[in-house]
Amino acid sequence: MNKFSRGLFWTALIVALLIGIARLTCIRWWRVPTNDPWLEASMAPSVSPGDWVLLWRLTEPIYGDLVLCPEPNAPRVVVGRIVGEGGDRVHLKDGNVLVNDRPIQSIRACTETNFTVAHPQTGETVDQRCAMRLVGSTLHESGELSGHEVRPIDIERTVPAGEVFLLSDNLLFPYDSRDYGTVARSTCKETVVFRLWVQEGWGGSKHRLEFIR
Repeated sequence: MNKFSRGLFWTALIVALLIGIARLTCIRWWRVPTNDPWLEASMAPSVSPGDWVLLWRLTEPIYGDLVLCPEPNAPRVVVGRIVGEGGDRVHLKDGNVLVNDRPIQSIRACTETNFTVAHPQTGETVDQRCAMRLVGSTLHESGELSGHEVRPIDIERTVPAGEVFLLSDNLLFPYDSRDYGTVARSTCKETVVFRLWVQEGWGGSKHRLEFIR
């Protein structure tokens, strides 16, 4: 084995060891399901079906983070943004989100102002407007209700101690704490932080190797 080959070998070995240590301690990669229409639609435009994403699990998720948690009383996972913690009062009405009577508002349009999503019931393509919303210190993309007559259900709930209220990034097609209730904070240990690549492959989209807010 020549010097160059030995260098490649040891480099590959060190990289593999570092990835292994990170995998055991702080990260996990996860592929977004492509057979769960409501979950897929609810995560748009932040995450798309078939995406490979990195989950951070070394530190506890905070208010505003997009997290992956086991769904209460069901053998599946859910993805939502923490908008309410123990004692908070969350009020969702006609597309408006208020936490302790303070609105979570759209700040500006996204760089890509529109996106499409498959209707979770019919499979038809639906056009939506994308807006940036500020939750705590996290500015993230959200699917808005503007231009659509159908509205998700309204709800007002005080979050029990030790639990969190999860809100879908897609306000038009949510699957969140309105559906399955609040979630024990202790079960929400993984934050969605980075997209590795997309279902279309490396060259199928520019939305790869990017941070997810």
